[in-house]
Amino acid sequence: MKLVIINYGAGNIKSIQFAFKRLGVDAILSSDWEEIKTADKVIFPGVGEASSAMNKLKESGLEKLIPTLKQPVLGICLGMQLMCNTTEEGFTKGLGIFNVAVKQFSKNVKVPQMGWNTISNLSSPLFEGIKENDYMYLVHSYYADNSELNIANTTYDVEYASALQKDNFYGVQFHPEKSGSSGEKILQNFLNI
Repeated sequence: MKLVIINYGAGNIKSIQFAFKRLGVDAILSSDWEEIKTADKVIFPGVGEASSAMNKLKESGLEKLIPTLKQPVLGICLGMQLMCNTTEEGFTKGLGIFNVAVKQFSKNVKVPQMGWNTISNLSSPLFEGIKENDYMYLVHSYYADNSELNIANTTYDVEYASALQKDNFYGVQFHPEKSGSSGEKILQNFLNI
């Protein structure tokens, strides 16, 4: 299996690469269009601030490529948020794959949300073998609004989409690569899709 992690300078790519290595898959780090287009599976990671990450995508033209991909694509954390229409972080226009707005948590809670929280309302092969209210590791100050694309929810200040799916595109707000055996199972499930 050819697994490519998109390398655009805004990713937590080493920890993701190590997580797949533990599952017996050598992931390729690449920003090369041909490499990405010919992959069996693609990971779209992201850490940092949305507008600067989007600018990095645009520098390599990857913002045009990613929405056209036909194989299973998994956006992680900021990667998932950038797959949405817009984000309040830097008032950034996203890739528009998910017809969802990303909003900032209110001042009622400590941000970023950092640490373990539960996921519920699981409805995707991505969560095969994962229990309702399993814990995942999160670090974020913005969240994807609920929509018909939700495949998992988390509550922190508000209930929000902790995972989204549309066609071959999947997104998770949490870090499966840092979420222990449950997170590892989700990555394995993605490989099995």
